[in-house]
Amino acid sequence: MFKQAIGKRSDKVKNKVERGAVKKFAEAIGDSHPVFVDDVKFSRNIAPPTFPRIFDYGKIEGLDLPKKGLIHGEQTYHYERPLLVGEDVLCYAEVEDYYERSGKSGDMGFLKVKRYGEDLGGKMIFSEEQVVIITEAVRKEMHV
Repeated sequence: MFKQAIGKRSDKVKNKVERGAVKKFAEAIGDSHPVFVDDVKFSRNIAPPTFPRIFDYGKIEGLDLPKKGLIHGEQTYHYERPLLVGEDVLCYAEVEDYYERSGKSGDMGFLKVKRYGEDLGGKMIFSEEQVVIITEAVRKEMHV
């Protein structure tokens, strides 16, 4: 179904780690640790580890997933250094793998996407791996 997308990558998109967005995100996840939100006590705040979830990673050509009905299977982050409030981050995504399995609910597709964030000099800040599960019902809607 998505085998042709393996290896495809989006163009890099510049994102800013905005102070207000970091504060709102920390509140939303219930972790208002001072290192995230207190700009008086800490001269440089960092973003929570899962904050990159809100970044724009660009569009991977030919990868047109539906907006609803997908299952969030797995997500892991790896950091080279903390993500700093106020910095610009270049983000992009790449399809790493696609495979299918049969289960009790029918045939399901498993799409592995890797996403990256670099500083403006091209040094890696973080990478994220996620697995998106495409159920049989969604696959039928997509007419595949």
